Amino acid sequence: MDSKLVIYNTLTRQKERFEPINAPHVGMYVCGPTVYGDPHLGHARPAITFDLVFRYLRHLGYKVRYVRNITDVGHLEHDADEGEDKIAKKARLEQLEPMEIAEYYTHRYHQAMDALNVLRPSIEPHATGHIIEQQQLVQQILDNGFAYESNGSIYFDIEKYNQQHKYGILSGRSLENIKDASRDNLDGVGEKKNQADFALWKKAQPEHIMRWPSPWSNGFPGWHCECTAMGRKYLGEQFDIHGGGMDLIFPHHECEIAQAVASMGHPAVKYWMHNNMLTINGQKMAKSLGNFISLEQFFTGKHELLSKAYSPMTIRFFILSAHYRGTVDFSDEALQAAEKGLERLTNALGDLERVTASSSCDGETERVVKGLREKCYDAMNDDLATPQVISHLFEGCTVVNRLIDHKATICSDCLKELKETMHLFAEDILGLSLHNSQFSMQNGSEAREEAFGKVVDMVLALRAKAKANKDWATSDQIRDELAAAGFEVKDTKDGVTWKLNK
Repeated sequence: MDSKLVIYNTLTRQKERFEPINAPHVGMYVCGPTVYGDPHLGHARPAITFDLVFRYLRHLGYKVRYVRNITDVGHLEHDADEGEDKIAKKARLEQLEPMEIAEYYTHRYHQAMDALNVLRPSIEPHATGHIIEQQQLVQQILDNGFAYESNGSIYFDIEKYNQQHKYGILSGRSLENIKDASRDNLDGVGEKKNQADFALWKKAQPEHIMRWPSPWSNGFPGWHCECTAMGRKYLGEQFDIHGGGMDLIFPHHECEIAQAVASMGHPAVKYWMHNNMLTINGQKMAKSLGNFISLEQFFTGKHELLSKAYSPMTIRFFILSAHYRGTVDFSDEALQAAEKGLERLTNALGDLERVTASSSCDGETERVVKGLREKCYDAMNDDLATPQVISHLFEGCTVVNRLIDHKATICSDCLKELKETMHLFAEDILGLSLHNSQFSMQNGSEAREEAFGKVVDMVLALRAKAKANKDWATSDQIRDELAAAGFEVKDTKDGVTWKLNK
């Protein structure tokens, strides 16, 4: 399969032509969420970025196996070997079982991703379901001499690894810089040979809830192990793409590379892809920093930084309006601009259905329509340049507006081409579900009932206003029409009550 797609490889720091290891099959692994809180805008960006990659590769004809994990154990508070397990901490604070926390927030994550029209991955493995595979990985690294046991914990020996390979190849950091940055980390003092060494297996302290038996101790796997173990299990010893947020380059992805080489003797991943961060006032949006806005808050507008509620598709459009490797600084004004851009695209696609073909095209319409598909492909093939794709789609919107205003003509072949191109790139590839403008994080039936109730209450408020104005005809008409629709309305001394007679 001859692909023109070029992607930026973080490992080589350059754009490279995408050539799968075993075409037409493509293996892609993306780091998923640590499920201890509601999903926020920072979770939406990698999900949408790699949903775009997934959609486009499938469109090009590749058979993609997309693996995105759920981290439900081992991710400590400070992203290394320090502090408490994030999920266990949340469980302790809420007096719940850790798996209750993980299950609840995994469900919340899925609800939000579905609303954003993010396709489910081919496989979604959980870290807790792959403890054996992680223990096997640790044992292989031990057997190959790149790890050591200390007080029941197993640590990766970075110094030993660096003598034969290179630790820091992805992030560009030298071992000395990494060691200097690690000197302030006091966790594991007396256990580690070097403070830069990272945990492969941690012996559980008495208060630690989540623990499993192992040859070394009752404990739990290090955070970095899960992706190496699960990527290998489902995609093989070598696969094409590993993705995630840029904040994962170090230490997480750097450690993954070291684990793969230490266990198998060779790297596992051909292309490393990273989306850049979402920021608020220049600072990374993250739960740990307390500056995040949950997706539910965006969908409901219930946050002090938001002037209104924004639909999931507005959020998706906002994220795709920037290149995935560029930073995006959040503001309410930027979301309003995204909302207007999405509305322009939505209206144009709706208006296209009302356009009728003429016997011929005018020159400008023919020029734009005949070049539109190729320009969109060129942008996508250049490292998924979605802002340029959107710009080209807006050229299509301009043509539609001219046709609706009868300032241009279009032949049947060009009208067919314009419709196909606009729908292909806006909906199939960019994933903008232009009929999905509203969403609630509640259960679907609960959300419908709440909206239903609000509409009835609004109608009854109008009836109350009519009664107050002694407009008895309008008051009776509202009551009678509600009754005809199946609603029973009663005026009581405590106010109006209603119910729907099923």
